[in-house]
Amino acid sequence: MKINMQTVNFNADATLIDFLDNRVQKLEMFFDHIIDVDVFLKVENTSVKENKIAEFKVHVPKDSIVVKKQCKSFEEAIDTACEAVERGLVKWKEKRKS
Repeated sequence: MKINMQTVNFNADATLIDFLDNRVQKLEMFFDHIIDVDVFLKVENTSVKENKIAEFKVHVPKDSIVVKKQCKSFEEAIDTACEAVERGLVKWKEKRKS
């Protein structure tokens, strides 16, 4: 599985990159044949505290799962987005079996 990460309006530090890598690697427990994962981390310039956005695009054979979450911190946004991707992978796998 290949992980492509892009940051918009900020530079990611090593701890955030390691956290993201570890969290995304756990997605393989739900589906083995993930082709690649595109991750976009963005900071919106608004007065709202929840201005950190994590957007995941998970490519699986013949389909893709897209999730976008906005939270107070990148870690929280990555966690909630990964949980949504996990649910999406389980649903996609069940739909594929039937």
